[in-house]
Amino acid sequence: MSHERLEAWQEAMRLVKAVYQLTSSFPKEEIYGLTQQMRRAAVSIPSNIAEGAARDGKKEYAYFVSIARGSLSELDTQIKISKMLGYTEEISDIIDLTGKVGRLLTGLYKKWSN
Repeated sequence: MSHERLEAWQEAMRLVKAVYQLTSSFPKEEIYGLTQQMRRAAVSIPSNIAEGAARDGKKEYAYFVSIARGSLSELDTQIKISKMLGYTEEISDIIDLTGKVGRLLTGLYKKWSN
């Protein structure tokens, strides 16, 4: 199955867009700090789903989904840091999206790790 047909990949791509939109209003001094870290973590999620889907073995697929889950946890923390620092007011929509992606990744992981 093509990774582009996976709901987890599709939702992760939506999350990338949401993170880029969120970070576009961050202070300019954060361009090489939190902004870059958040964008890299977000991009890592669908990228690792795609790489895992292209691999041959179930263990390899589960490994890359696990990396995507780690990047998602990193991003979740960074979103909360951005709110704590006052860079953004409202994060509930993006937190809901990270939760959805997390549930989808957990389902993928369970499927391929057995």
